[in-house]
Amino acid sequence: MPIKWDIFIGIFRRKTIEYFADRMKAHFYDKLRLGILGGGQLGRMLLQKATDYNISASVLDPDPDAPCRYLTDDFVEGSFKDFDTVYNFGKNSDILTIEIEHVNADALALLEKEGVGVFPQARIISLVQDKGSQKVFFRTHGIPTAEFHLIDSIEHIGRYTAMFPCMQKARKGGYDGRGVMKLNKLSDITSALNAPCIIEKLIDFEREISVIVARNRKGETAVYPAVDMDFNKEANLVEYLYSPSSLAPAIENEAKEVALKVANELQIVGVLAVEMFITKDGNILVNEIAPRPHNSGHQTIEANISSQYDQHLRAILGLPLGSTKMNKASVMLNLLGEQDHSGIAVYEGLKEVMGIEGAYVHLYGKKFTKPFRKMGHITVIADTLEEAKIKAIQIKKIIKVVSGDEL
Repeated sequence: MPIKWDIFIGIFRRKTIEYFADRMKAHFYDKLRLGILGGGQLGRMLLQKATDYNISASVLDPDPDAPCRYLTDDFVEGSFKDFDTVYNFGKNSDILTIEIEHVNADALALLEKEGVGVFPQARIISLVQDKGSQKVFFRTHGIPTAEFHLIDSIEHIGRYTAMFPCMQKARKGGYDGRGVMKLNKLSDITSALNAPCIIEKLIDFEREISVIVARNRKGETAVYPAVDMDFNKEANLVEYLYSPSSLAPAIENEAKEVALKVANELQIVGVLAVEMFITKDGNILVNEIAPRPHNSGHQTIEANISSQYDQHLRAILGLPLGSTKMNKASVMLNLLGEQDHSGIAVYEGLKEVMGIEGAYVHLYGKKFTKPFRKMGHITVIADTLEEAKIKAIQIKKIIKVVSGDEL
């Protein structure tokens, strides 16, 4: 059988990276070729942390004005959903990672076979791209989740009248609240999503939380304290995050164990966000997972010893994981575009907010705003959560993302 030299060279490259990671040869990271699929705000914050390790990265994104565009010398404009584009981009990388899961997983699987370090692994990205497969994974591995059924088309929903009221979720393509619909009664089917989907029993929950886990190549794990999530009901987007959570210690410990179980069953390498419902009787149900840095971990940049971006890099490079301990209590406020505003982004009240002690502003470099678009976030840290909440409410009244004329 002829030697497949491309696979042999790829395996040699991967072993070389592992060798230098074990010995932390800092000069090697100058030459490490890190590729990131997606150039949005998560990639931007990952790039900002990568500079601390002398790592420069290539970024692939279809938007020529993506948030990462001016933070890297190697920005490639192209579709991260196209097989050839992803494959050709990835074959020049030693390690390839994502900041959005809607990428071409088939290309990633081939790159893995050829020795590129793809983290999170291609099989995990494929799983998470399909909410139905994700839910089946939970059920198969004994991970608590809401009752659900897989639906092929709109006509099949009528078979499950006992499920009403329920949530309908598109199996593929949903993101940031899109592809999700509440069905209160059978007659709502006429306006339902006519696509392969899941229907899920509506949960009478007390709150939604998130737990972020990091797992490195050696299988070592680190778990962050749980955070409470407060959603903007119009946009179905997180508006506030509260850390620490006000959960009872026993329930928080159980939530952490559930998140660790998900990470270990997946054998993921990288950071994983596990979003959960806490029911009114104290039960934990996993809603969905994201195998990448996540909106529910932004506050870790200032509020924890190691941020989620630091942890993700440590995990995929095979380095020891950092401490997840909190430095301070914190509230994270998402900066969303104001409702009736589309155009060049203007940040009203920014100067005043920057004069507030403990407020850390992160703008995402997006030139244009539109209603409910994520334009940035502000983390407020304080000695107590109540103090941080008071300041966050004050900031919410001050700062607005509106549209204006270009200067």
